[in-house]
Amino acid sequence: MNLFPITAGNLKLDGGAMFGVVPKSLWQKTNPADANNMIELTTRCLLIEDGNRLILIDNGMGNKQSKKFFGYYHLWGDHTLEGSLKKYGFHPDDITDVFLTHLHFDHCGGSIQWNKDKTGYEPAFKNAHFWSNKDHWLWATQPNRREKASFLRENIIPIEESGQLKFTSLPQDDLLKNSELGFDIFFANGHTDKQMIPLIKYKDKTIAFMADLLPTVGHLPLPFIMGYDTRPLLSLNEKEKFLNIAADNNYYLFLEHDAYNEIITVQKTEKGVRLKNIYSSQDIFN
Repeated sequence: MNLFPITAGNLKLDGGAMFGVVPKSLWQKTNPADANNMIELTTRCLLIEDGNRLILIDNGMGNKQSKKFFGYYHLWGDHTLEGSLKKYGFHPDDITDVFLTHLHFDHCGGSIQWNKDKTGYEPAFKNAHFWSNKDHWLWATQPNRREKASFLRENIIPIEESGQLKFTSLPQDDLLKNSELGFDIFFANGHTDKQMIPLIKYKDKTIAFMADLLPTVGHLPLPFIMGYDTRPLLSLNEKEKFLNIAADNNYYLFLEHDAYNEIITVQKTEKGVRLKNIYSSQDIFN
């Protein structure tokens, strides 16, 4: 098995929205804001090369939205999904499976692109299966008013229409062992219903792709929860449970949205679970 970090693009979001009720005087220590209160974030995906399968976990915002849409998110840097794949010798057509942790636009927007004459949409990964789960798919295609702006139909419905959509099994509790993709999945419901956190066995390590359960290093303290989460108290409990497991088992936490810290480990302290070590992907994957 080989693992590759894939940066699909960078953006900025309001720091207050990213940290909910936590005062700026606290969160700006780890995530400094610009003059407009925006903090720098990324969309760091993970590519798994395992035998004949090439599995991409999440794929960023894509590039089919309007300039007005992207203007809200203050894109920065020159990273692209295709450019990141090319760096490691891959093309979108090589991808066999696209695993979507959840269907918010910054995690699944790269799944679908315009067709050649911009009369409709088509899968950006024409040879891949797209993986979600039935409960989250229903949640996203019949969205509540609070999340509606994050579940964009043009990112979601064309996946189903393509015939390339597949669903993982659902667990009896919160952990699905040995899923259809070959890795375990932790299910979390605080951010959005049935978000999926992959746990990948790599050599002697467990790599946890944290998605929006832990967006950045700055979100390690339990109350530091995004204002975007639909059930923040549930997020707090899920994060506490997962971080304790991660500390006990020395998981390597792959951070999707932290622009400057790729992978971390955590440890138990008198103040709760806190940062242990920071690694680059090159440290862990080579």
